[in-house]
Amino acid sequence: MTGPLELVLRGCAWAADYAFVARWQLRSLARRRPAWTQHRPDAREVPVVLLPGIFESWRFLEPLGERLAAAGHPVHVVSLGLNSRPVPALARRVAAAVAAAEVDRAVLVAHSKGGLIGKQLMLDELRASRRGGPAPRIAGMVAVNTPFGGSRYASLVPLASVRAMRPTALRALSSQRDVDARITSVYASWDPHVPEGSELVGATNVRVPHRGHFRVLGLRRVQDAVLRGVARTAAQQPR
Repeated sequence: MTGPLELVLRGCAWAADYAFVARWQLRSLARRRPAWTQHRPDAREVPVVLLPGIFESWRFLEPLGERLAAAGHPVHVVSLGLNSRPVPALARRVAAAVAAAEVDRAVLVAHSKGGLIGKQLMLDELRASRRGGPAPRIAGMVAVNTPFGGSRYASLVPLASVRAMRPTALRALSSQRDVDARITSVYASWDPHVPEGSELVGATNVRVPHRGHFRVLGLRRVQDAVLRGVARTAAQQPR
């Protein structure tokens, strides 16, 4: 049973979540494209591709992007509009953008629905390579608060794009395990949007002692976990 103190803490986390949303929505309208998204010949670490969640622009991932760029990673962003289209279509869009940018052996860094898109992309690449196609361009993924098993709250929203994240709607994607070992799932101790949690069987799971769905992107401890996940994925790749 959840006690009064925990309820207060969750309420505060929920309020902080939407303050974070409002802040980055406004900043995305007012700010120019940051310098770290441009070509950086001095970047020596593994390339990273940012994948936002539903109804988010890549700007929501700016706090993570800045940390990754400061650590020496070339950071690539993909415009997905409102990110409301079906996951397979968005995975193809990201694959085309990655190929056009000639990004190779990259690590995806995703939030929420972005992790579903990333997993679909990794599965698509694996299937293509097994049929004699090109080698995968994506080395792995670090996902933050991704509903890999779906969210029961998605059934309550009368929008097809949200209802597509119900547990039943994601059953086929969830059952495919071939790329899960190359995924690191970082997730909050309490997520108001993903009550089932984001633990993924077969992946590297990192539970952080923070509450919230959005605000955790701006927390240093969460960012540190993401950076460690990116470094671990890069270290596992053949030289």
